[in-house]
Parts: sequence; C-alpha cells; structure tokens
Amino acid sequence: MCKFSRFTYTYAIKLSILALVTAANLYYHLYMALNVASEPKSAVAQDLILLSPPDSFSVTDDSSHPSQISIAKRLIDIIGATIGLIITAAIAIPVAIATLLDNPGPIFYSQIRCGDNGKTFRMWKFRSMIVGADQLKHLVKNEANGYIFKCVEDPRITRIGKFLRRTSLDELPQFWNVLKGDMSLVGTRPPTPDEVMKYQPHHWERLRVKPGITGEWQANGRSSIKDFEEIVKMDVDYQHKWSVPYDLFLISKTIWTVLNKKGAC
Repeated sequence: MCKFSRFTYTYAIKLSILALVTAANLYYHLYMALNVASEPKSAVAQDLILLSPPDSFSVTDDSSHPSQISIAKRLIDIIGATIGLIITAAIAIPVAIATLLDNPGPIFYSQIRCGDNGKTFRMWKFRSMIVGADQLKHLVKNEANGYIFKCVEDPRITRIGKFLRRTSLDELPQFWNVLKGDMSLVGTRPPTPDEVMKYQPHHWERLRVKPGITGEWQANGRSSIKDFEEIVKMDVDYQHKWSVPYDLFLISKTIWTVLNKKGAC
C-alpha cells in the first residue's frame, strides 16, 4: 500500500508539472496569436506585403467579388468562427499535451499566406510537423503538379500530426483568422507567397475571394486532387456558382467528407 501511495504521489507530481508546462506553452502561443498583429512587421513581412498581381490582371473596386461585400456571408463566418473557437478551446489542452509528448516545441504553427487579391496575413494551425520543418521542405519530394506543395507521406509530420491532419483538427485555429476577417469559412485555400510569385495571370483569378477553411476542391476531393490547374479551375467555378446557400452546402459536404476521412492528408 505504501509503494502504491508513493507511486500515485510521484505520478500526480509529474502530471501536475506536465499540465503546468502545457498551460504555460498554450498561454504563450495564444498571447502571441492575439498580439502578433500589433507587433512591428519584420523586414520579411514588409516584403511580403508588396506582392501584387501582374498588370494584365487589374484589381479595382468593380472587380470585387460579391462574396466580399455580403453581410450574410460575414454573419455566417462570425457565428461559425465563434462555435469553431469554442470547439478549439475544448480540445486545445489534450492536443497540447499530445504534441509536447510526441515532439516538444510550440503547440501552434503560423505561416504567412496570401489572401484576397494577394494581401498577406498570418494563418494559424495546430503544429503537425517537427520543429523547423519549413527549413527541411526542400528535402521532401513534391507529389503535386504546379504551384502547390503536396506529399502524402511527408516524413516531417509527427505521429500526433498524422492524426490531426487525418481528422482536420490541425486547422481549427484558423477559426481565429475567420473571426478576424482574414479568412472565410468557405473560399480558396490560401497559397504561400513563394507560390504566388510564380503565378501566371490566370492563376490570380482564384484570389478574387477571401481564402477559406474549406472550398470547392476541399469538399470534392481534398488531398486526392494534386493538379494545380484543376484546383484553379474549381476555385474559379466556385466564384461563378457562389451564393450563401451554396456556401452552406459546401460546409455541410466538408463536414461529411472529414467524418468519412475521404481524401485526408
């Protein structure tokens, strides 16, 4: 009984320490996420903001997509993001503990992405790769065609990261981007600046709308679609078909796709 009590006491201390470390890590990264917008932009970020479409692709007020000014769409985004952030908060601590046990380091991962008309913003996710994965990207073979990066068996993905990606839980922090207005629930997936710098004029068409957590090609194939030109075609088709009911349809279809794990990374 004495040995059992000693074991229980030791285990409780270790668990308490882990909980404190996890809480501190989570608090720090939440603080960074909430305050990054007010921090002075680095020289790199300043350069990213200078991204602009080619002369042959004119961006004017008249060219703004109707979804950009839709009050109903924005209201749905706010309601959806609020619900999504409640879910995110509920699973954040279990995800944080699993991440720290699997691969110690930051719980959240942020990256500069390009939004509507090439405007840049910082996108947030739960970290699903090893620390320093961006510096190892050149060592991984790209299985996609065109200006997009895909690798099904990416060796940089951690064990818990595979689960997060398979269930799409890694994308939950993006509800913060939706609430801020950087993203929408439905739109195009935001590309990285290095991808956009290689775009041909017709590729810029996909950036006429806000980037979304889901969209046409996520709901109809997710990672099984690896041809960039096909993705561009689907994104442009979405713009032509856009309506609030169609957004709701894509949201429901995405939920069904995720639950059935179709085309997951």
